Amino acid sequence: MVARWRTGGAIGLAMALVLQAGFAPSADARSRERSRQTEMPDVASVPSTCDDARFLSDVEAAESTTGRHPDRVEHVCGRVIAVSTAKRTRSGWHGYFYVDVGHGVSIRIVSDLDRMTAPSWPWVAKGDQADVLGRYYYDSPRSQGIDWTHHGTGRNWPVEGYVIVNGTRYQ
Repeated sequence: MVARWRTGGAIGLAMALVLQAGFAPSADARSRERSRQTEMPDVASVPSTCDDARFLSDVEAAESTTGRHPDRVEHVCGRVIAVSTAKRTRSGWHGYFYVDVGHGVSIRIVSDLDRMTAPSWPWVAKGDQADVLGRYYYDSPRSQGIDWTHHGTGRNWPVEGYVIVNGTRYQ
């Protein structure tokens, strides 16, 4: 979920949590939708460093077009502005947090806790510095984020993701 508001305000944080809780479809619903995707990303195009400008450009492109939006490899970084409790979906336990990527935009990060090598959730806190490589999905303005932030690949996604929090890598 991309949120456009002042990331430092309490209203912005409250809006992020309301949108996350009330309007975001389950990880399983997104998984089913993306499983029909036929376009695979070019593994050679995986950014080796954080590129928030590229991400913001991709968000703008997704929000300005209609129809299907291919999933994209994204490498973003920024300050964590919100963390929510872990939730169990049909595909397992997931942890969620938001990263401020600049220009008043934050993005929802989805971590598959069953597949990641990490301590108990939450292993990220508000104010932490995060560097994330994963799959950007855009289903609608209210349903978008970066998932596949764990090790391993699958038949629908060829890129291993990760999250680095204050210099510690979780995959």
